[in-house]
Order: sequence, then C-alpha cells, then structure tokens
Amino acid sequence: MITRAETNGTAERTDDEDRRRNTDTGGHVTRWTARWALGTGLAALALTATSCGNGDEGATVQGVKLIKKDALTSCTHLPYPPFQVEQGGKVVGFDVDLVDLVAKRLGVTQKIVDTQFETMRTGAALNAGKCDIVMGGMTIKPDRVEFMDVTKPYFDATQSLLAKKGSGVTSLDAVKAKDLKLGAQAGTTGEDYVKGKGFDPVSFDNSGAELDGLRTGQVKVIVQDDPVVKGWLKDPANAGLEIVANLNTGEQYGFWIRKGHNPKLVELVNQVLAQAKADGTYKRIYERWIGAMPPAGGPS
Repeated sequence: MITRAETNGTAERTDDEDRRRNTDTGGHVTRWTARWALGTGLAALALTATSCGNGDEGATVQGVKLIKKDALTSCTHLPYPPFQVEQGGKVVGFDVDLVDLVAKRLGVTQKIVDTQFETMRTGAALNAGKCDIVMGGMTIKPDRVEFMDVTKPYFDATQSLLAKKGSGVTSLDAVKAKDLKLGAQAGTTGEDYVKGKGFDPVSFDNSGAELDGLRTGQVKVIVQDDPVVKGWLKDPANAGLEIVANLNTGEQYGFWIRKGHNPKLVELVNQVLAQAKADGTYKRIYERWIGAMPPAGGPS
C-alpha cells in the first residue's frame, strides 16, 4: 500500500527530473516555475482526492503502523467463544474487548477480519497485510515466536475434555482404554497435546464444527480450551454434555504482530494490558466473559 509519504516522494522525484530537463535544454526559469507550480498543485489535488476517497489508505498513528486509515485491523477465526463470537451481527468477546482498548488508545476503531486459523498461526495473514494484529486465544509457542512478534501473555489457559454425560471417561487414559474416537480443532495446541500423547484425533476446522462433531456422535470426546468449553456449557442446548477431565498444559495466550514490522504496536499493547490490569478494567472484562478471576489475579 502506498503511504502518503511515498506518494509525496514520487512527486518530488518527478519535479526534480522536470527541472533537470528544463535546465539541460536551456528552458527559461519562468517556464519551469510555472510547470513546477502546476505540477505541484495537481499532485496535491490528487493526494487530497486519494485521502478523501480511499478509506483503506494506511496510516501511522503514535508510531504504530496501521494497514487501514482510522482502524486497528484484527484477524481471528470465528467462532471461538468467549474470546470472539458473532452475536446479533456483531463480533464480541474477551479478546475483542481487550483489542478495543488498544484501538481506543490509538484514537481509532477496531475492524475485525475472519480468516482461516492456519493463516493466523503461521503469520501468513499478517505478512499478507490482512491485519495489524492477530487475536483468538492463540498460545505462545517457540515455533510461532520464530516468525511473529508476540505481546506479553494476557491469559492463562488449560485444556478440557468434553463428553456426553454418562460416558464413563475421566481422563485421556480412559479415552484410550475404551478406544473412543477423540476430536480436536485443527492446528490448535489441544490437538498438538493429544497427538503428543499418542492419539490420532479427528480434526475439525473450527470450534463450532468440533462441538457439532461431539453432539452428532462423530466423536465421543473432544479436547478444547477450558474457557471455550465452559462457555458452551452455559447454553441449555448442551445440558447433556459435561467436562470429564482438565488438562493443565501450562499455556498462555498472546496477541501477535508481524515480525519486525510494528514494534511500537507490540509496545503499546503491552502498555494497555498493564494499565487495564492495574485499574481494574481487565478484571471487569474477564468476569464479563470468563467468570471469576483466579486467585492469582490473572496472567502476569
């Protein structure tokens, strides 16, 4: 995307070339001055038209690079309640509220882009300029840090096993002993975890499809982030399901930014998170979407 600075730079180079051509051919200074003034005026007019007519023009605000003017663009993969989910035609959730705080600090609004999880966890969405920041309950892992920048942790996570009531399952060992079909969301740390325990889970594209797989009997047990599972269980439609085991995987979530491209955004997000925890805003958002804060007071 051509920024305003780049557009001005091009105009200045063109004016210099005109001046050299006029000087080399013996052109009068007055002729060159008139042409220069006319060219500059037209360039300024074109720039103004571009600025007013193209809402997608990028910008730099407080040192933070934004791919769209007047917006902090975030990528996520819907649905992933309670972190982000569509309700009444609007995407809401825990992560959404936190990123909104960052957007507010920048004096812009948040624009949310729904994209495949694979493009999020590999950094492809960021590198392609789809968004400025990736949210979506994405665990901080060494392999991801290699090709994306990450903020300080904003959430401590565990995994849960969900099954129909009366399944008799109490652990992953029980799933294996009963030879039950296990499901997981593709590309997630939950899937990685059970694969590391010797399972070959059925992979579902998103959390909603994974839950439907359990409901319809495609799988007998699923593994998913604990807050997501607890959110599902608040729905009366899932009254026949229950958490049968918790898996403490020691995970922490972070927000992700294009590698080496936007250090000021990483810095700002960390500042906003620290302020939110200090003034009680984080606690209010946590209790709204997740439930009671853990005794430790949330991630540090």
